[in-house]
Amino acid sequence: MKKVEIKLSLAENVKTFVNTVNKYDFDMDLRAGRHVVDAKSILGIFSLDLSRPITLEVDDDEHVDQKKLEALLEDIRPFIV
Repeated sequence: MKKVEIKLSLAENVKTFVNTVNKYDFDMDLRAGRHVVDAKSILGIFSLDLSRPITLEVDDDEHVDQKKLEALLEDIRPFIV
């Protein structure tokens, strides 16, 4: 599992982030403390405390194309803390 700390402080950032991660077909979650939501869900993300960095968890098992995973990380670079 690949984990990356991200920061989504503005509503526009959440919209851009969700649009970006929805381009990829692998499973992703966001974890804030003990709360976990689907990283592709705008409503789920807004249920988290966005005043602090949150953890993006990407399931990178053997079925995930590593080049696509690297592309995802490049696409979300503006949000990585």
